[in-house]
Amino acid sequence: MQTNYYKEIDFSKYSSIKIGPISEVLVINEIGEYNDYQIIGRGNNVLISNNHPKFAVLGDEFNYIEQKDDLLYVGCATTSGKLLTYTRNNDIAHLEFLAKLPGNMGGLTKMNAGLKTWEVFNHVHSIKTKDGYIKAEDIDFTYRHTQIDTIIYEVVFYIEKGFDKEELKKFNKMRDNQPHMPSAGSCFVNPKGDFAGRLIQEVGLKGVKIGNMGFSNEHANFLVNYGNGTFEEAMEAINLAKSKVKEKFNIELKLEILVY
Repeated sequence: MQTNYYKEIDFSKYSSIKIGPISEVLVINEIGEYNDYQIIGRGNNVLISNNHPKFAVLGDEFNYIEQKDDLLYVGCATTSGKLLTYTRNNDIAHLEFLAKLPGNMGGLTKMNAGLKTWEVFNHVHSIKTKDGYIKAEDIDFTYRHTQIDTIIYEVVFYIEKGFDKEELKKFNKMRDNQPHMPSAGSCFVNPKGDFAGRLIQEVGLKGVKIGNMGFSNEHANFLVNYGNGTFEEAMEAINLAKSKVKEKFNIELKLEILVY
């Protein structure tokens, strides 16, 4: 078994929004207590300042997929793409929505990621933390959110046969509408009964740039980096959208991306 070690990560290259400093990050290969560290995964839904907490990532010990009886055990360093390929090759249903949804399964599970009504926790049997396995029904989760406040090392899915290639095509097509520039994915959670992108467009911020950051012309809820965008510019854009939407619609936009 591999042990823990440190490695240097340049977050201006590693994170999907291409912002952040060069930092020493702990690579975790052993289950334990890491209360001083924030798991960063593959940096897909994060915005990182120069004054961030201590970061950690899960190492190769948690990169695996195993079938036992009617359950699928997935290490949380496993990428969504690897899991999607496995389900396609083994005719396993219901995870087709992972198509073009980047990240490790730890982060995707913790934020209950998905696309519209399709989400990770629709199919979770249990998760494994330092305290052992916790059944899904004992976890508080809602749209794009869970109450999990510890590291998830493994997620266990129910297995049903019948991978749906038409569903896969549908999800690929839905994601093709999203911007291909550096971003952290959806910036804000959709308010109940509405869409954050619609609200941002209605207040005139779709396509508007602040320095080298801006809300995409393709999808207004994507904060994109036009090149050398900074943390400060990103926060200015985020706060502007929040204040304008609050002023016009009296709706408090909640961040979906994580700011450190």
